Amino acid sequence: MTPLMQAALRNALRTSVILMMFAVVGTAMLAFTHDRTEPTITRGRLAEKRALLGQVLPAALYDNDLVASEQSVPPDNLLGTRQPSSLWVARRGGAFSGVVLEAVAPDGYSGDIALLIGIDASGTITGVRVTAHRETPGLGDYIDRAKSVWIDQFAGKSLANPEPQRWRVAKDGGAFDSRAGATVTPRAVVKAVKGALDYFTRQRAGYIAPAPVKEDTPVKENSA
Repeated sequence: MTPLMQAALRNALRTSVILMMFAVVGTAMLAFTHDRTEPTITRGRLAEKRALLGQVLPAALYDNDLVASEQSVPPDNLLGTRQPSSLWVARRGGAFSGVVLEAVAPDGYSGDIALLIGIDASGTITGVRVTAHRETPGLGDYIDRAKSVWIDQFAGKSLANPEPQRWRVAKDGGAFDSRAGATVTPRAVVKAVKGALDYFTRQRAGYIAPAPVKEDTPVKENSA
């Protein structure tokens, strides 16, 4: 090997070592930063989720950890979902007291409208929130609680209040208000919320855990 080739090889090795050192140090720094920040990020996400769940299901209804009760739900036409969604089961004193469902209104004016719906054990809605949408700003976006209180009219409603045929916007002879010129969006939301109530009615028995069966303790007989 010529001296020139030897020098080139040494330079290549030196460069490789330097690059490897940078990679090791960089990876270590990223790992350190991740370990330090992940707990904070996780706590922040949990706090946001608790706050959102608290907007649709009053804290007075449950004493379990609602966030920890999350369950996966397969796609269902009544929920308007095409992918697995989530639900959260509320309990108070061990008894079923309500549920929060994720639902989708697939027929919004500009596409899917994602919803979070709280329902108590009696089948009464405790709150509804739009969590994602692409409705036209200034026209159909009034379904968003940050834009107006329109969504609050669902609280206190059930399949019996109003009666099923009146689960429509007022323009269609129903019980729910809507704004002139923007009825496609509220129609989709009303339909989706009723679908969630129908789903709840169908699945309600599954949320109620049966009482634990107490086994009889055998009585020992005293031998004479």
